[in-house]
Amino acid sequence: MQADGTGRGTLRLVLGDQLSAPDRLSSLRDLDPSRDVVLMAEVRSELTYVRHHKQKIVHTLASMRGHAEALQARGVTVRYVRYDDPGGEPDLPGEVKRALRDQPFDRVVMTRSGEHRLEAAFDSLEAELDLPFERREDDRFIASLSEFFDWSRGKASLTMEFFYRQMRRKTGLLMDGAEPCGGQWNLDKENRKRPPASLKAPERLLIAPNAVARELMVAVERDFPDNFGTLAAFAYATTVEDAERLADHFFADVLAGFGDHQDFMRLGDPWLWHARLSAALNIGFLDPLDLCRRAEAEYRAGRAPLNAVEGFVRQILGWREYVRGVYWLRGPEYKLINALDADRELPWFYWSAETDMACVKDAVETTRDHAYAHHIQRLMVTGNLAMLLGVHPDPVDDWYMVVYADAYEWVELPNTHGMATFADGGIVGSKPYAASGTYINRMSDYCTGCRYDVKERTAENACPFNALYWDFMARNAPRLRDNPRIGFAYQTLDKMGPQEREAITVRAEALKTRFGATPRPINR
Repeated sequence: MQADGTGRGTLRLVLGDQLSAPDRLSSLRDLDPSRDVVLMAEVRSELTYVRHHKQKIVHTLASMRGHAEALQARGVTVRYVRYDDPGGEPDLPGEVKRALRDQPFDRVVMTRSGEHRLEAAFDSLEAELDLPFERREDDRFIASLSEFFDWSRGKASLTMEFFYRQMRRKTGLLMDGAEPCGGQWNLDKENRKRPPASLKAPERLLIAPNAVARELMVAVERDFPDNFGTLAAFAYATTVEDAERLADHFFADVLAGFGDHQDFMRLGDPWLWHARLSAALNIGFLDPLDLCRRAEAEYRAGRAPLNAVEGFVRQILGWREYVRGVYWLRGPEYKLINALDADRELPWFYWSAETDMACVKDAVETTRDHAYAHHIQRLMVTGNLAMLLGVHPDPVDDWYMVVYADAYEWVELPNTHGMATFADGGIVGSKPYAASGTYINRMSDYCTGCRYDVKERTAENACPFNALYWDFMARNAPRLRDNPRIGFAYQTLDKMGPQEREAITVRAEALKTRFGATPRPINR
């Protein structure tokens, strides 16, 4: 349909994770401030479709309000609806229809959303409207969806490494002509060093909440009192300027140490050498390609080693772009896959942190206090444990969506459903990232003061990860034994005698019961 040419302007809907400058957001590039209106709405459905971490709500709403003010300062007319507006609609399509009732427009324009459920809602809205509704592609990513789909076509497996290499060639990032800098594409093996206990992580820039965020902290405690998380340590950037300050700090003071120790975990030290930029990136403040180029510039200038810069670039240029592509390629049905037939409940300590396992306690407490945990805590502690216990994918997927400030379904679901729990059966990861306490001991200092003995398998004081790991491998042998990446585990398992195998099963079942990882009702 074409605009009717009456000159009534365009209603432009901007979502809560589209807080990018007009020249970066497809829906606003042809904005005419003299005629158009930008609609932004804090609707209840978006605040409650999962019970978001309190810091996620504050971060999103404070960022939206600040972004609206920045647009208004540019001379843009913004129709802004707060979640406590007594006349507000419960969802985004409702707010679009309310705006159209209040003022005539020639058309509605938006950048496509990042979630299947929202796209379905906007499909329905488009069918209802009697004026043009234009949904533009979100081109803030480095790879378009059509580019990813073309790359995936005809492939038996979607190996991220090969997509990443294509993206390196496309962008020229960390390339010396046709070859990768240093002669290797991937330096992941150089990202697993254990720092000496005396080595302190750099002091981190923590953004103090501005007046808008402080006002919202009070409101969220009042209106969402039962949501997960605390607000005392809120330190998220809620403006582009503060997000850029965080990026500047990372590149100048932190990046150089990121490569060596990015997979390490240390008790009570949540940030270590990690960037802490994902929330600002996913909400739209920062540009992914710009971050990659800035990291490359640090390497070219000799201020950061290649393994640090390549590791950072790989997480954005490779992994972030890849999981978005998988999410849209596989569609809503992806979430329904349960390849391991996992059928148990999520233990309560994922919410309370009331556990004697030092690694799990620290990861959950960090998550509760900061709406953050770095990727190895998410993958190899909380995700690994849920997979070993056989927790059904739904509560695991929901937990990850609730607890992290950077969680949007396009990025969180493939990471959780695919990488952390292998629920997708190998679409994202070529093997399940299952590990015993040995891995956690090697990549952290958690085991030193833990009440459980990481060297024991079946004793009462044995690290729970050990029996659960071998029980997981045994019960999934029909599915996993032929996987070449974990064949060594089955060689070890086959050498165990029947008494030891039985002791592992007994110990694992007792742990599942103790943790509350009980079978889910069949009708759930």
